[in-house]
Amino acid sequence: MNDEDLVVFAEEGESEAERPTRTWKIAVIDDDPAVHDGTRFALYDYALAGQGLEILSAHSAAEGRELIRAHPDLAVILLDVVMETETAGLDLVGFVRRELRNELVRIILRTGQPGQAPERRVIVDYDINDYKAKTELTADKLFTALTSAIRAHQQLLRMEETRRGLEIIIDAATALFDTRSMQRFAEGVLTQVASLLEVDCAGMLVIRDRPEGPGDGDLAVIAGSGVFSALTVTGTGGGLDRDTRSAIDAAFAERHHCFFDRLSVLYIRTTSGREIAVVLDVAKHLSPTDRALVEVFCGKLSVAFENVRLFEQLQVANLELEGRVEARTRELSEAARRLAEQREILRRANEFKIELLGMVAHDLKNPIAAILGRAEILGELLDKPGIDTVRLKTEVGKIRAPAEAMNRMIGDLVGQAATDALEITIRKVRFDLADLVLDVVDHLRPLAARKSQTLIGRADTSVSIVGDPDRLRDAVENVVSNAVKYGPIGGTTEVVVRSVADRAVVTVADQGPGLSPEDFGRLFGRFQRLSAQPTGGEGSTGLGLSIAHEIVRLHDGHIGALNAEGGAGAVFEIILPAIVPAAVEEGR
Repeated sequence: MNDEDLVVFAEEGESEAERPTRTWKIAVIDDDPAVHDGTRFALYDYALAGQGLEILSAHSAAEGRELIRAHPDLAVILLDVVMETETAGLDLVGFVRRELRNELVRIILRTGQPGQAPERRVIVDYDINDYKAKTELTADKLFTALTSAIRAHQQLLRMEETRRGLEIIIDAATALFDTRSMQRFAEGVLTQVASLLEVDCAGMLVIRDRPEGPGDGDLAVIAGSGVFSALTVTGTGGGLDRDTRSAIDAAFAERHHCFFDRLSVLYIRTTSGREIAVVLDVAKHLSPTDRALVEVFCGKLSVAFENVRLFEQLQVANLELEGRVEARTRELSEAARRLAEQREILRRANEFKIELLGMVAHDLKNPIAAILGRAEILGELLDKPGIDTVRLKTEVGKIRAPAEAMNRMIGDLVGQAATDALEITIRKVRFDLADLVLDVVDHLRPLAARKSQTLIGRADTSVSIVGDPDRLRDAVENVVSNAVKYGPIGGTTEVVVRSVADRAVVTVADQGPGLSPEDFGRLFGRFQRLSAQPTGGEGSTGLGLSIAHEIVRLHDGHIGALNAEGGAGAVFEIILPAIVPAAVEEGR
């Protein structure tokens, strides 16, 4: 009884107290219960790499299928060959390798009848790791075989983790290099590291701005997750706890990755000399494979970080360049517009110059010739003895008419020249348009009287407008004098000013021949002469109506013409904005 106590209770109790919490999971699949008991007894204190064993049992191939399916993380299977059938164990090997596609679990076949499953054929035909007869599998040999199988499983597991990690690194690199923002890139790094380790971990990516010495303000937090996410709001390391700050300082001081119990700090140095730390608060223990994969992953990030930084700088430069290009484009467009305006002004000036020279050569030549002829006659009269004063006065009177005609022509030409040069300026003041029009009528009555014409001016009431009285006087005078010029000898020209709603209307009606259809198309053009001829032999530059049209347009008004209804003559209308009295405005 005492020996049993020593072997079973005392030693087993001591081993239970010392047994590691992490275990290798193995399965014993055998239809002999004694095999299960013997295996457990032989391996009760087994430990490898700080891990003990978790032994699972199945007493048939059918139970073994369910057990293996439920535990894909098995390290080793101790499998009997003959159970329900002579090949039940071999069939189960095929199930594990082909159907479940589990290449990591190591399989040790144990048989009590070696002749039924020859060792060489089984080793060649089936993916197993060892083949033992139950009679030769002592406790020591079982320990050796199991240790060899677990180590093989461990190596395969590391290779599989490395392969999986490399796949994640490749996928992560592709995704990260597509990220163009530093913050998005940093968030992607944290996400990919968590995926690489297959854990949910809190993380933070920081850049040291002042490598000359530690301090709360020398760390710039680019991205954070979990408990570190609040630090992205401030963007500095001022809120870090002492342990985290010490871990980061240690990584920057050693310029190497630092792995602690809870924290892992990955150190990255870019080609431009910037220092970056990836801080991970990982819930699980990082295996050597995990650390190696993380180091490989971070080793490629320095180039990626530099590319993102350069891309951001390029974006800023592009924005600045685009702004400068837009500004320069606006300047060039404005310059092109001004050049086009100047070109148009020069074109109009050149056309006017050509037309003016033709006008001077043609229309001013006749009055000058008449003046020169009368001057010669005056000279001859003065040379004769006994001056005939009556004849002298007659000749002087005949000189006055062409001189006045020339004066009017020159005035029209100067006015049109100012219009073409865009030099007409409007001096806006408030005045009574009715008073201005009636004053123009009084001024032109002598001109009408020479042709025995009656010039009538009428205004029902005062009409206030805002405009340039001098320029509008020129416009009204041109229209009224034009009516006198084309009106018949002894005819009547009537000028009426009235207010219509918020418009001031000046109507000039003559009794001349009226306007032909061709006249309407060229009425307000420069140097355009109407189909009718002046009735008193007056000259015409063809500029009077053109100048009036431009002046009215500059006052936001309108000038038009039509033939009189029920009789001969033309009717011109000048329409301008009027000032509506307050009383009238309220009554609308």
